[in-house]
Amino acid sequence: MAVLAYSLGKREINQYFCIKNAKLLSLVAVILLTVFHTVSRYYGGGDTCEWLLSSGRFLGENVWQPYGCMMHKYKSIEAKTCLAEKRVAFIGDSRIRQLFYSYIQIIDPTQKENGRKHENIPFEDRSSSVNDFLWYAEVNNSLKERLMSWTEVKASTCTVLCLAKWSIKLRSGSSEALQQYRANLTAISLPLEQLAEDGEVYWVLQDPVHEEVLSDNRKMITNEQLDLYNEAALGTLNSNKKNAKARVRFLGASRQAAMETIAQSADGLHLPENTRNVGAMILMNAVCNKVLRPIHGSCCQALPAPSLLQKLTACVFLGSTLVFLVHWKSRPTPPDVESGEEKPATAALPLSHKAPFQAMCKMGLIMAYFYLCDRADVFMKEQKFYTHTTFFIPLVYMFVLGIFYSENSKETKLLNREQTDEWKGWMQLVILIYHISGASAFIPVYMHVRVLVAAYLFQTGYGHFSFFWLKGDFGLYRVCQVLFRLNFLVIVLCLVMDRPYQFYYFVPLVTFWFVIIYATMAMWPQILQKKANGSGMWHIGILVKLLGLLLFICFFAYSQGLFENIFSVWPVSKLFELNGSIHEWWFRWKLDRFAIIHGMLFAFVYLLLQKCQVLSEGRGESLFSTRISNILLLISVVSFMGYSIWASSCKNKTECNEMHPYISGLQILAFILIRNIPGYARSLYSSFFAWFGKISLELFICQYHIWLAADTKGILVLIPGNPSLNIILSTFIFVCVAHEISLITNDLAQVAIPKDGAALLKRLLAAGVFTLGLLLMSKSAEGNQGEGH
Repeated sequence: MAVLAYSLGKREINQYFCIKNAKLLSLVAVILLTVFHTVSRYYGGGDTCEWLLSSGRFLGENVWQPYGCMMHKYKSIEAKTCLAEKRVAFIGDSRIRQLFYSYIQIIDPTQKENGRKHENIPFEDRSSSVNDFLWYAEVNNSLKERLMSWTEVKASTCTVLCLAKWSIKLRSGSSEALQQYRANLTAISLPLEQLAEDGEVYWVLQDPVHEEVLSDNRKMITNEQLDLYNEAALGTLNSNKKNAKARVRFLGASRQAAMETIAQSADGLHLPENTRNVGAMILMNAVCNKVLRPIHGSCCQALPAPSLLQKLTACVFLGSTLVFLVHWKSRPTPPDVESGEEKPATAALPLSHKAPFQAMCKMGLIMAYFYLCDRADVFMKEQKFYTHTTFFIPLVYMFVLGIFYSENSKETKLLNREQTDEWKGWMQLVILIYHISGASAFIPVYMHVRVLVAAYLFQTGYGHFSFFWLKGDFGLYRVCQVLFRLNFLVIVLCLVMDRPYQFYYFVPLVTFWFVIIYATMAMWPQILQKKANGSGMWHIGILVKLLGLLLFICFFAYSQGLFENIFSVWPVSKLFELNGSIHEWWFRWKLDRFAIIHGMLFAFVYLLLQKCQVLSEGRGESLFSTRISNILLLISVVSFMGYSIWASSCKNKTECNEMHPYISGLQILAFILIRNIPGYARSLYSSFFAWFGKISLELFICQYHIWLAADTKGILVLIPGNPSLNIILSTFIFVCVAHEISLITNDLAQVAIPKDGAALLKRLLAAGVFTLGLLLMSKSAEGNQGEGH
């Protein structure tokens, strides 16, 4: 009965929740969310600087998350660069003095509070700006005269003020003191607004106090009094409505942070160090983000103008859409494909001449969504924050779903198609959870995910070696098909999102290794299984080829200078440089340099054992004899456990990464044996994981911009204020988009890569000219930027 209920339940889910309906729902959701966020920004205020300064929340003990945008954690060199020609002055009492010290410690971490009180404190750093703390207990004429003198000097200044505590203390919180405070604020409001015309002025709202632990001479400073003085500042400053640009900005986010931490204050008045650091970092982001434009800091950044390539790409998509609309004809609707039961792309019907324009029209709409998510100022972004809960709980849910969708496999051979799709699927889902949870901060998880990436490359070596060994098809058509399917989405994203090819590092890595595998197998002498069956010497020949490939890898792995010189030559450098350096490509290439050869060697040994009928691959049969199977399973489990213990003891990523290429292959082999030696395990697969495995490449690439944000540094926020619901909805849209892109890529591959050799050569020539044109335009744009600087 349980089995029957399980089967019926799964059938009901598949009957009503097909991918076609899911995509329609996601389209409606995208339209509604776009309208909602656009209207909210237009009518509700979309200034991310205001979001940064006004509100936020703690993600962890010391991690502050502003509302709707990402806050960059500035380092000393960045702060000095930003403040090189800007004077920053802090004016106020002991509270603002603490904020001053937290601020200058970002510039120079060696700075300490020197115990000086009730006096001015200068700070000068030769490589940055001049920063001063000016002691003013109250808003008075002396302060007004100081501000007036600054207005006469036209210079880029940043003024930070916070005054009220002493007014309450000296006059015991009387109503007359509040009225006088309001009058004094009115007197200085005009010079503050004049300073704001050429610089920036920030008024720090009074933080709360912990009344229970205040000393007797401070008991009159109550939270009620502080609220009244904050209301006075908010109501008095910026009274000149005519000049909207000359505004005093209010820093209220630090007050919100202090409300959660003031109980930790030693004297009930001064804030804990971590809260002061939050306020200082908020100020640094407000001042410097628009200057340095850090990718981690989306607050206070204006949108960059679209590049020429982005404009031309938009024109291509618009032109394709117009052609499709003009020549629109109904296309026969293919049978609906239910979740987990997708037919292979080879079963698709031949495309009509209108189909490419329809595919490009869809791709244009999808790319518009990508642009809105990660280049336009429409949706919000938040930073990642790792906890064990955010990584491991989704992992448990994922594997429960995978087990729920277990089915009998059509074939029981080792690493059959269903099993490899399943393998790619669950690995991709783990990597997605790893990325969105920020789990790279936890070294044991980081090292395990490194093995998953190596396993993808292992499958690349295994799959392509098996194809060339068994079929011997080295034709140009198949090579172009593989390269097109690997690179189409990334090339489009490079144009639309204005990012270099190496930014999507996994695709250049897989493309490079495919070319290496092809060259290894296609070069003379071409050794195929049919030829090797006639003479055992050919088996030695293929091993010699693999040994040559291994030596080639080792040579470059220990010749970093030569490696970088080769890949730094234009135009090859345009494919492998990131931020003007080849280092990232070197790191990625070296990290998993043996995974491909491990996959090729495993494929060779497996196909040889299969040919010699050493393996038992029948349904329900163990792969080897009972004794050998048990020994191999025990060794594999011990290997798994040993690796986990080793990864848990890792203290330094650099040192552990040095070991990774030599031991990752053992973990991949251990998994394959555990998954395939028991006959019952080999006879089952998870259709849930296999479905995701078929679109694993699209999932990996699309996450950069429509699930994560700020080029993977943050998280896309479609539903603010509800992180759980936001993840559910953004994931749903993200998966639907990735699936549709997979279908579009398959459709366009049939058109772009013709089987006719002459036509294919013409297409390749056109693609070469197009690529060369892009590279020349990119080089010209870089030259113009260099002259501008």
